[in-house]
Amino acid sequence: MIKIIAVTEYNKIVADRIRQLLIQLSRSGKDKGEIPQQWFEQLISSPWHDLLLAVESAKDGNVKQDHPVLPEQILGMASVSVIFGAGIGKNAYLEDFVVDQSARGKGIGNLLFNAYEDWAREKGCKNLEFTCGQGREAAQQFYRDHGAATYDTNFFRKKLDN
Repeated sequence: MIKIIAVTEYNKIVADRIRQLLIQLSRSGKDKGEIPQQWFEQLISSPWHDLLLAVESAKDGNVKQDHPVLPEQILGMASVSVIFGAGIGKNAYLEDFVVDQSARGKGIGNLLFNAYEDWAREKGCKNLEFTCGQGREAAQQFYRDHGAATYDTNFFRKKLDN
């Protein structure tokens, strides 16, 4: 059984597993290095951000928030945030959405995406927003299958030196 939980405390072993998942998500397959503990602490302390994990239950069927999760139990993840704008109100943004390659095609992405929708509703958001890279046809079809439509806009990024 797969359960979706939110990360509630920093754990180095969990951080390393998330790093492995992000390597799978990366187009280059490159490791961008250790995720700083500070990132987890900021995410956990914010009411507007969460890291959702798809976790395979232990043999007893339980996944407890206060019990350490084993790395091999983490089959997928989604970083979710609320974004605000005077013109848009509150929307939910999805970042770092990935299911482990060995667990794809088993409905885990559906569970994570549904949890993202539920999380957004709980936060009072009116839209889900996310990007999907060019050439990722399977991911784009997944989003269309979940009721999303391409929004005609350009996405820009400017790196800051800090």
